[in-house]
Amino acid sequence: MFHVLVTLDANYIPPLKVLMNSLFRNNTKSFSFYLLYSRIPEMEIESLQHFAGQQGHQLIPIYVDPQLFADAPVFRHYTSEMYYRLAAHQFLPQELDRVLYLDPDIVAINPIDDLYDMDFEGNMFIAAEHTHSTKVANLFNKLRLKTPNAKGYFNTGVMLMNLSLMRKEVRLEDIYQFIRENRFKLVLPDQDVLNGLYWDKIKPVDCYRYNYDARYYDMIQLFPNPKHDLHWIRENTVFIHYCGKDKPWKENYKGELGLFYKQYSDILELEEEKA
Repeated sequence: MFHVLVTLDANYIPPLKVLMNSLFRNNTKSFSFYLLYSRIPEMEIESLQHFAGQQGHQLIPIYVDPQLFADAPVFRHYTSEMYYRLAAHQFLPQELDRVLYLDPDIVAINPIDDLYDMDFEGNMFIAAEHTHSTKVANLFNKLRLKTPNAKGYFNTGVMLMNLSLMRKEVRLEDIYQFIRENRFKLVLPDQDVLNGLYWDKIKPVDCYRYNYDARYYDMIQLFPNPKHDLHWIRENTVFIHYCGKDKPWKENYKGELGLFYKQYSDILELEEEKA
């Protein structure tokens, strides 16, 4: 069984269902989804549970007191729920030793086994750096977060989490203190916390396979002989991540990789019409 963690508010339920649908269609094992939430109506929770159950999977809702990160900075399209993944080890079942965290603005287009079963090699997290967007910013991030020896700046949208190690080493007070001391430096809040506190406990993986930023694909089409064409992505990429404020469920979305979101969204719509 795959154990997947999601944290979101009610606005992200439609894309979450598209993500779930894409996972179901590209994997043969069953899924347990753990939803950490504070502001989702009970009716919506029951609908999600029914949706998962219909296809032989389960969704376990876990309510989180919104005061947990009430003082943490929130801005733009980010919500306080983004911080909950940092405290996931306190809420998930004790017998669970690993969980795959996924942002809801993602679709899976290939099986997830290789990532899910990966050896932590003593690390707390396995994550990808968005290489194309962080090369220039790496020095700035290291100075800003005081992490001169960090391997990179890792995206928190796709993270395999070593819950056994997190229970031993992650303290909420350390996270609160880091936020207090750096609140005016935080650019991508929870991501800054992860990279600032746990920079030496992250195992890197290839972003083009496990956390493909859809914005990058549109950018490289401007250059001759781009490294990744649609065929390469279909064959090699596991997760397409629709980073940033432009999302493929919005009418004005123009990104070419929106075709993958549309594919699973259309399938879901057809299934719901039949039900």
